[in-house]
Amino acid sequence: MPTRIKHDHTMTLLKNPRPRIQAWELAKQATPERLLCARAALKDIRAGASVFEAVSRHPLEGGGFVGKQILVAAYRELVQTGAWAEEPGLLARIRLKPMRSLSGVSVVTVLTKPYPCPGKCVFCPTDVRMPKSYLPDEPGAMRALQHEFDPYEQVRSRLDTLTTLGHPTDKIELLILGGTWSSYKREYQEEFILRMFDALNGVPSSSLRAAQQLNEIATHRTVGLAIETRPDHIDLDELAWLRSLGVTKVQLGAQSFDDQILELNKRGHSVAETRRATALLRAAGFKIVLHWMPNLLGATLAGDRVDFAKLWDGFCPDELKIYPTQLLKNAELYLNWQRGEYHPYSTEELVELLAELKAAIPEYCRVNRVIRDIPSTNVVEGNKRTSLRMDVHALMRSRGQSCRCIRCREVRASLVDLDGLETKDFTYPAGTAEEHFLSFVTPEDRLAGFLRLSLPGPASPPTNLVDLAGAALVREVHVYGQSLGLGSEQSGAAQHIGLGTRLLAQAEEEARAAGFARLAVIAAVGTRGYYAGRGYQLGETYMVKDL
Repeated sequence: MPTRIKHDHTMTLLKNPRPRIQAWELAKQATPERLLCARAALKDIRAGASVFEAVSRHPLEGGGFVGKQILVAAYRELVQTGAWAEEPGLLARIRLKPMRSLSGVSVVTVLTKPYPCPGKCVFCPTDVRMPKSYLPDEPGAMRALQHEFDPYEQVRSRLDTLTTLGHPTDKIELLILGGTWSSYKREYQEEFILRMFDALNGVPSSSLRAAQQLNEIATHRTVGLAIETRPDHIDLDELAWLRSLGVTKVQLGAQSFDDQILELNKRGHSVAETRRATALLRAAGFKIVLHWMPNLLGATLAGDRVDFAKLWDGFCPDELKIYPTQLLKNAELYLNWQRGEYHPYSTEELVELLAELKAAIPEYCRVNRVIRDIPSTNVVEGNKRTSLRMDVHALMRSRGQSCRCIRCREVRASLVDLDGLETKDFTYPAGTAEEHFLSFVTPEDRLAGFLRLSLPGPASPPTNLVDLAGAALVREVHVYGQSLGLGSEQSGAAQHIGLGTRLLAQAEEEARAAGFARLAVIAAVGTRGYYAGRGYQLGETYMVKDL
């Protein structure tokens, strides 16, 4: 077990990231010169020029051009001073990284402090400045290091950045990263989440419960709260604790479904423990995200194909992160490589493998990642490309194939014709439960919205959660399109044509027909009001309705 690191921010850094952080911050500053160039570019954009053309016409005096974040800052200044009226279409054109909120929610990622991990995985990098498995030059990790892992400062900074980039910030998914959440002391966990809620609410609260209640009506409301942990840390007590914190989504590091591979890589848990953990999480209504790693020590391309197929046999994750093993000098795997015991896949082999696997992913799963966001300078040998998703999709298109995962089928910015939508119910077994993936689909096979209804079976594990006695579960309701402000409307936007209400009504009908007396929703704190307006009442931690 590693020696515990005291979090006093006085440890000696092996490599100082401060200059890079300072340069990063300087590049984002809206100086008078940059704002002047941005205002000139905005006039050209209003007149019909493309963003690229307009920015190119007005270079900065010292070289370079203004970024989109400066364009957004200039636009907001013009609107706030009354010089210009609001122009949502213009803001949409200059918004930086619109994909960040096109799935309907703005995500805020927060890292926990460095802390000993219970695992001894050979592939994990070790850096005393960071929580286990993270490196200080990953984008999210750099922000955390800049704010000394203070959850309040991380959330406030990210909200400010999202606003600067033109993204709405009233519907927020909080994503807590940093290794094994469950291994941190519970006092730290509770204080960490309280500080995040305080940042969203804009005022401090005396307790987590008080902060959660305040967030129900806050300007920045949580519509999801995710943590990541290990399969061997999930039990009945952990389910209740996670719900008390407001957690709605759990990421599990499954990594492999071969016990021999898990043992070789010193994971410290078995496939059976992963299966039990996913069953417990599903029975408690959590959204399940599994991490899977091809090219682990002992794995082969053929073996990875077999292993990937096991994902859909009872585990059936709602979301998937594919993290191809990356050979890093500060991981034990580096020693195996030096001894000739490990061979990284080439980029070509990896793209070929992922293209084949992606074509087989069922429509109820969302593939969030196909590679870690680790800068290529850290990778010793093997694939160094971080744009694998584009490479994989290009190969699939050349073969006439496509991926039908949720991410590839979201309507995103497209407007939706309500009359043209088709209702679908994709039913599949998931361990001891029966899952219904209810969705609204456009004629082009694009997802406008979906709901996950879980019907526990006789053999489903008990959860000992009072709210769930005799209940079917709604584990997720998601309506797509550019994230809009609470109460805002956009003609044809999927989020605002009542799809969520219709999906919920269909779930109630199906649960009733299956013999369930109640329907329980694992509602995030900021969505409780939405469900209350549709006849649901707050139990201990779930929104519940008698059918």
